[in-house]
Amino acid sequence: QVQLVESGGGSVQAGGSLRLSCVASGSTYSIYSIYWMTWFRQAPGKEREGVAAIYLGGARIYYADSVKGRFNISQDNAKNTLYLQMNSLKPEDTAMYYCAADPRPSDENPLGVSRYKYWGQGTQVTVSS
Repeated sequence: QVQLVESGGGSVQAGGSLRLSCVASGSTYSIYSIYWMTWFRQAPGKEREGVAAIYLGGARIYYADSVKGRFNISQDNAKNTLYLQMNSLKPEDTAMYYCAADPRPSDENPLGVSRYKYWGQGTQVTVSS
């Protein structure tokens, strides 16, 4: 089992920045079994959507079109931590943000909700105009 804990959410004005963190914990075997980690978000009344995905083995990153050029996903393997740097925030970025992890290496639909086995509890991001 892998546990994921997000932090870094908050309230900012449009144009501002936030950095989200997601710390993974669990047995060494479980941690090293993870291939993909992804940030999702869900606004009230809307479906959960993939925002940014990263292959932990390197060289594969995917972003939703709505955040390309503004958000940056990264990892620190030594700290078992996933980050999401969010710049030029817009009111439409307001949502609960979740990190998720997948122990499968396939790169089929890395932003898809259904493929992820492990989920964090989320951190709220609110962007005011």
